[in-house]
Amino acid sequence: MQGEQGSTKTPAQTTDLLVVEPDAAGIDIASRVHYVAVPPDRDPQPIRQFGCYTADLIEMAEWLKRCGIKSVAMESTGVYWVPVYDVLQQHGLDVHLVDARQVKNVSGKKSDVQDCEWLRRLHSYGLLSSAFRPKPEIVILRGYWRHRKTLVEQCARLIQLMHKALEQMNVQLHKAVTDVTGQTGMAIIRAIVAGERQPAELARFRHQGCKLGVEEFVAALSGNFKPEHVFALEQSLLAFDSFQDQLGQCDLKIQAYMAQLPTRAEPPKPRPLAKRRKNQPHFDLRSEQIRISGVDLCAIPGIDALTAQTAFSEVGLDVERFPSEKHFASWLCLSPNNRKTGGRIRSSRTRRSAHRLATALRVAAQSAGRSHTSLGAFYRRLRARLGPAKANTATARKLACLIYRMLKYGQPFVEQGQEAYETAHRQHTIRSLGRRARHLGLNLINPSTGELL
Repeated sequence: MQGEQGSTKTPAQTTDLLVVEPDAAGIDIASRVHYVAVPPDRDPQPIRQFGCYTADLIEMAEWLKRCGIKSVAMESTGVYWVPVYDVLQQHGLDVHLVDARQVKNVSGKKSDVQDCEWLRRLHSYGLLSSAFRPKPEIVILRGYWRHRKTLVEQCARLIQLMHKALEQMNVQLHKAVTDVTGQTGMAIIRAIVAGERQPAELARFRHQGCKLGVEEFVAALSGNFKPEHVFALEQSLLAFDSFQDQLGQCDLKIQAYMAQLPTRAEPPKPRPLAKRRKNQPHFDLRSEQIRISGVDLCAIPGIDALTAQTAFSEVGLDVERFPSEKHFASWLCLSPNNRKTGGRIRSSRTRRSAHRLATALRVAAQSAGRSHTSLGAFYRRLRARLGPAKANTATARKLACLIYRMLKYGQPFVEQGQEAYETAHRQHTIRSLGRRARHLGLNLINPSTGELL
């Protein structure tokens, strides 16, 4: 008691939360029914439910406008929020898509009615941060590009099924060629489906550029052609050809849509068409990217046209939404997540994320790590000290910062080279050792020149 009476601390002064968005509403998204909450003084029934049909969504938007609502917050539940978002935005409402993790802690029994009311209250106090959504023209491009990625994944799955059928027949085609979907592999698979069973005849489809000889091909193509496995191979081949046709149609659609986007810079001179690699677009994607963005992201080591297109489709051409490159890297979950407790950092592990651009940059970082560039030297130095996982994340963050600078300021990428990076790193290490020596009361002298470091 004596300690309490002698205490000089004053009780903390509390202030009520200020309403920064009085015309706010909250929507709890579901698959069949959406619950909407408005301020109690706007309608005798401030919480209503609406169906998922288009007429119901239009009725919801009209009711919100009659209640004087200007801003709406809703959770990003699956893909059910997309039609609601589009209809509300078409009616002139400011729609904010928020993370469900920010509003999951609701006191008492949790229900859809409580969720929409809790969303409205938090949004009216300005406690919810809206998710990033690119401009409408970029959203369309993103839809095309994400669909293309789905087609590529389906083709990869069918290639695995063809591998499985060949392995069950003990036809070791995947050990004779590097890629079974190449010229030689596809010719042999089509011949097997057509009814050819003689290994010598199948080996005649071998391309002259293959490393293995004819005898080894004959040994690899000798198998047990059971009808059920041949049928599975035929079905997978038909589905693979169908998805390849759809992939070509999707590329034509992307090319036509990108041609409608405004020009920021003159495209480079047409280059001679190189051999198209697997999963590459059927048109010159890099030239179109330079024309609409004004910069060449493919000049960055490790980034190809596919990675650059992922950046354009997920972020857009303007990155003004992000105040700095640090905000951009943090949005991609490529920055340390410092968790402080008692004034000390307990963990700096990066947050888990399934962001498509972050995944693409991590793959590009591995490619850049094998190059003889400054980024490659940076990756190898960190890999030796921290391991490949952290080196990959740190290099991906550097790539994100470079993309941000090029898109925001229009600066071209200039490669300094591996030697310049190693020289700068060596000088930085020498200066650091000199400061440490002076802190210990010592002096470092260059033995070759006699200069004080």
